[in-house]
Amino acid sequence: MSIASALVLVVRYGLVMLFFPFSALDKMLNFDGAVGQTQEVFKPRALSVFVLICGLCIEVFASLGVVTGIADRLCALLIAGYCAATAILFKRFWRPADFWAAGDSKARNLFWDFLKNLSLGAGFLLIVIGTNGSGLRPFLAHPLASSHPYTVVEQHR
Repeated sequence: MSIASALVLVVRYGLVMLFFPFSALDKMLNFDGAVGQTQEVFKPRALSVFVLICGLCIEVFASLGVVTGIADRLCALLIAGYCAATAILFKRFWRPADFWAAGDSKARNLFWDFLKNLSLGAGFLLIVIGTNGSGLRPFLAHPLASSHPYTVVEQHR
């Protein structure tokens, strides 16, 4: 493996490590607590369990896809959507009435978490479209194809 390929691996793992193993493992080891948190948005327990398992699958399998390069752009798109959904559903900074209060504020803490989720999702979108947008057309043409992240292409200028 070249140094460039190793660097790509480290960067991709850096993007997903929040989800796999940490968040996924936390959900598995504290499943009832995770269900309780999910029930804040999805009331029936059965629905909460279903949503939680879907999220867990995204965290594990899409993360593995991003790291291995298997359908990595589609996996990155799934995680980007997951980040946006969790921001909107679970980081509702507009609900507490203390956003402008002096001192600690639950709303401001949620606001920063909301922005972090959206920013992380935007980082995953860079895998989908590339840093200059050139990856969008190949992704739309073949959404399950790999972007071949560990293939080093020499560019001569």
